[in-house]
Amino acid sequence: MAEGDILALSEKAISVASGNIVDEKKVQPTFTSKLLAQLWMRIIWGHLLGYLCHLKTPTIQRLRNYPNIEGARHKQLALKKAGLLQALRFGSEGGIDASNLPYSYVSIPPPNPTEAARRIHEAVLRRTGKNVTVLIVDSDKTYSLRSIHLSPTKTQFPHLTSRGGFLTYLLGRMLKLKPRSTPKAAYPPTLTVEEALNLAEKAHHTLGNGAGKTAWDMAERFNVDLSSVTWEMLCSIKHYPIALFRRGKPRNTETSRH
Repeated sequence: MAEGDILALSEKAISVASGNIVDEKKVQPTFTSKLLAQLWMRIIWGHLLGYLCHLKTPTIQRLRNYPNIEGARHKQLALKKAGLLQALRFGSEGGIDASNLPYSYVSIPPPNPTEAARRIHEAVLRRTGKNVTVLIVDSDKTYSLRSIHLSPTKTQFPHLTSRGGFLTYLLGRMLKLKPRSTPKAAYPPTLTVEEALNLAEKAHHTLGNGAGKTAWDMAERFNVDLSSVTWEMLCSIKHYPIALFRRGKPRNTETSRH
């Protein structure tokens, strides 16, 4: 690690490391969340919005078979933690993420990613003496039209508009705006918005998807039900939650999964 490097960290890894996870098996769905799972996801997304958003055929088939019980629990958590406009999305509602977690666990985004970035920056400085920029990233896309950058999920990075939730996602996908992974926060605040967006996208490709991009992919990889993936299964896959960037020269840093 050298002075001026950029340390990109997965928001998901920070959530898991800090214990910011929820067991959805304990969530009690309401009538609204059941309606979202059975009608909104299966019918509206599976037969209309999926095509308008140019989703791939396998994804549309998954939406048409959206699970009633697990899906209603997931939507209920999204309603509670992020609100209706996020719960209307077909995935990554409010940044809630089920991929690369076992059983019925999901991760919840850290409440203050800027503070998390600052603490990591200071820890690196104490241990190495190197002043690096810490960038927290999420694979969920931000959609850009020239200097306008629309993020469906909340972000503390300046000059990104993070309102609208489902509506922002729908607009970005329908109009085929430029998609890049989302910078959630940076410390110190030395990166421009374009630098941060480009680095977030590079980090996404560098880090990879671990056991799967979605909970469906993960379950299919291990040939089990959605809620039957175990810690042992996940530990058999290499996970890369950290990428170290130098100007024009990225490299991976592997860390163990707990």
